[in-house]
Amino acid sequence: MRAQARERINHLQVVVSAAERQRIKQRAQAAGLSVSAYLRTAGLGQPIRSGLDHAAVLELAKVNADLGRLGGLLKLWLVDRPGQGAPEIEVRRLLDRIGDTQGRLAEVAGRV
Repeated sequence: MRAQARERINHLQVVVSAAERQRIKQRAQAAGLSVSAYLRTAGLGQPIRSGLDHAAVLELAKVNADLGRLGGLLKLWLVDRPGQGAPEIEVRRLLDRIGDTQGRLAEVAGRV
């Protein structure tokens, strides 16, 4: 792919209106592509695939929701049955780890 990119030295001019230019830029951004890559892909009749893995983002959201529910259940257990089962300090550490994991999930999802 690198060699092919180096061969791309020819420029095309496309005359568009300001509104069309903005729409093309928005569509390229939504697909996670440069305007050049977007127009090249469209012009060659190839399907435009988003650089964003929507399935992965949905999976991250589900994991985050599961962690939230788990944290809620643990908090409820702490209120209803303090000191029973696992020592409270271990449960609180687990809650902290759940919170940290949710933060990392949010960070990763934000980058995608």
